Amino acid sequence: MYKFLYSLLYYPVGGPVEQEEMKKQAAEKAVQYIEDGMVIGLGTGSTVEFAVKKIGEMVKGGLKITGIPTSLKTKRLATELKIPLIDLDDHTTIDITIDGADEVDSNLNLIKGGGGALTREKIIAFHSKKVIIIVDETKIVKGLGCDSFLPVEVTKFGWSATKKALEGLGCTGELRKIMDEAFITDNQNYIIDCDFGKITDAEALEKEINNIPGVLENGLFIGLADEVIVGSKQGMMTLERQDIVQ
Repeated sequence: MYKFLYSLLYYPVGGPVEQEEMKKQAAEKAVQYIEDGMVIGLGTGSTVEFAVKKIGEMVKGGLKITGIPTSLKTKRLATELKIPLIDLDDHTTIDITIDGADEVDSNLNLIKGGGGALTREKIIAFHSKKVIIIVDETKIVKGLGCDSFLPVEVTKFGWSATKKALEGLGCTGELRKIMDEAFITDNQNYIIDCDFGKITDAEALEKEINNIPGVLENGLFIGLADEVIVGSKQGMMTLERQDIVQ
């Protein structure tokens, strides 16, 4: 039986800090874990962009790493920065993944997928030795689902039937759209944004959702984050999980 232990560390930064600066500080703290020869999972989102840009600077300075991007958007940015990239099919073990999150609860469980890359993000996280999540303090919540929808990636075929099945689990669902057109993921699928309110049993809900035919993956990341670095107005806060056998 395993017990999860969380440590809380603060790194003062001095003076009031704006949200973008909080993101940047968390990102730049995370890249300090990177060493020569590593394979790095490159996440998706505004906070991770700061990390990818810093990694680009480090590569320019002589760091020898390869990256595996979680989205086409991240791939384009990494390519512009001349970060060497490989595919997961070519290297199935990742040393560290640095990614963001839409919500983080006290158990280091996450909601992800605001950027639409949740399936590739979860695959990369699953195959990583260490997953570091970087967020600003607004992403820390008392319960998952309190502040954001739960994204679910579904096949285009039968999506409305899949939406109805999702709503049968107790949510209201809405097809994600951009400029009145359905949002299309990198996998050429749709996303249903589901409002469950506060999620009381995230582990069970993750399984229930993924058991619905037509669902590819959902944005509940349970037990995948090893460390969460939080940029806050008071400084940087690190939440760590250690598995202790009782």
